Amino acid sequence: MPSPWQNLTQQLLRVAVREGPRLLRAAQANLRTSGSSSGSSSRGSGSRGSDRNPTGTAPGSATDHAGAARTASTVHTTAPSGRHLDYAPHPDGQADPGEVVWTWVQYEEDAGQGKDRPVLVVGRDGDHLYGLMLSSQHTRDGQHGWLALGSGPWDREGRPSWLRLDRVLEVPESGIRREGAVLDRQRFDRVAAALRQDHGWA
Repeated sequence: MPSPWQNLTQQLLRVAVREGPRLLRAAQANLRTSGSSSGSSSRGSGSRGSDRNPTGTAPGSATDHAGAARTASTVHTTAPSGRHLDYAPHPDGQADPGEVVWTWVQYEEDAGQGKDRPVLVVGRDGDHLYGLMLSSQHTRDGQHGWLALGSGPWDREGRPSWLRLDRVLEVPESGIRREGAVLDRQRFDRVAAALRQDHGWA
């Protein structure tokens, strides 16, 4: 005669055989639901990160100031009409001719994109500044329209810079991010001479 323990074991086996497939299907469904929710959450998190930082730049860089910093600038290929070169640096929180400042500069091939760049201010008209962008790309050396400027405190790594002479940026003062440095008078005069000789500045 079977013992009570044997009877219990047989009953448990019958329950396992009868209910096992249903319990397995339920467990698999729960795993699929959990995985889907986790994936959605991860995608949502990635999407939020992309919206916050669409170009992969660090917070505090150009794209982090989309509203105020991406102020549209007007581009001139020669001297703006009636504009004269000035040298009047005065580090006081406002951008003045002779200073290197940082501002948002649109890409030439795609005005909807751009990045923060150092720009040498060469003139002013009210609350609009005229500036020339700097580049640290050594491939600019010897290229037409670029002037070797040397190194300066606007570049933290101390790399030499080249100044683009044939693309004058007219930037509202509200679009200037910060002052970077003052260019010495000797180098500014070299820039001015090149602008007067080849690009129609007064």
